[in-house]
Amino acid sequence: MEQVKITVALIIAILLQWTLRNVAEPFAYIDFPLIIVIYAALGRNSIKALLYGTFAGIAVDALSGGLLGANGFSKTLIAYMVSELVRRVYLDNLLLRIPVIAGACLLDDLIYYGMHHLLGQELVGEFIPTVAYTLIGTTIAGTIIYLLLDSFFAENTIRRKREVFAPRRQTRRRNPIRLGNRR
Repeated sequence: MEQVKITVALIIAILLQWTLRNVAEPFAYIDFPLIIVIYAALGRNSIKALLYGTFAGIAVDALSGGLLGANGFSKTLIAYMVSELVRRVYLDNLLLRIPVIAGACLLDDLIYYGMHHLLGQELVGEFIPTVAYTLIGTTIAGTIIYLLLDSFFAENTIRRKREVFAPRRQTRRRNPIRLGNRR
């Protein structure tokens, strides 16, 4: 059931990415599909995260009329890297997810612009301001969306609250008093 919810959220994010650019200028700097792809990769399922990344990237490329495959490649690579990071590092805390969102957004933009430069395609706008605004907008929007998604997926929220506020792991101590000489 959770995969259906993430799929619906991804479709909504792709539609928001496509329509909100025309409504207001600041929404053009928020990468909604990337936020959902990172959220799926943080769910510890690499294969599904890769599929979500590929689908989101190809759909955004097809709707935007840009270089077909550049966004698909960058989002798939980001999904792979975040899922491998999650496999090795415990990232179930929101404060730890914020740098992951920022780093993934920065890397996604660098790969996207690198693909365009590599294939000789010209992009509209300046490189550094666009990357900076996208980094700030996607990080702030991603944090808010993660709070909303965590409250929407209530069964995971209860488990995470227990893990966050769980007592510290106690190590087994040796008894300092020896009652006999064992050699």
